[in-house]
Amino acid sequence: MKAGGIDTSQIESMLAQLRAASARLEGDATKGIEGQTPSTPKLDFSDALKASLDQLNATQTKADQLGKQFVQGDNSVGLSDVMIAMQKASISFQTTVQVRNRLVSAYHDIMNMQI
Repeated sequence: MKAGGIDTSQIESMLAQLRAASARLEGDATKGIEGQTPSTPKLDFSDALKASLDQLNATQTKADQLGKQFVQGDNSVGLSDVMIAMQKASISFQTTVQVRNRLVSAYHDIMNMQI
């Protein structure tokens, strides 16, 4: 059956294939060596948050260093390198602020729930 020029039977067969592949991957992930469940290392939220903030700090420090080197006349640092590093630092910072805002919002939502 065609709907708007697209054959829905092909879409349904592709979805079935994707679901089957997903089910196979989930089945393989639950089986470890000799049928045992694999022990995945647990990542603590605070460790993940600290690593993320450390990465943000490193990105901003690198951008700052490149900017200083460019201003001092270092020929090995181009303006494009400085601008790219500064944009990466800016995007990383904006992402971190948005994650913080979402976490604070989630915290407030949880605290306002009635028990």
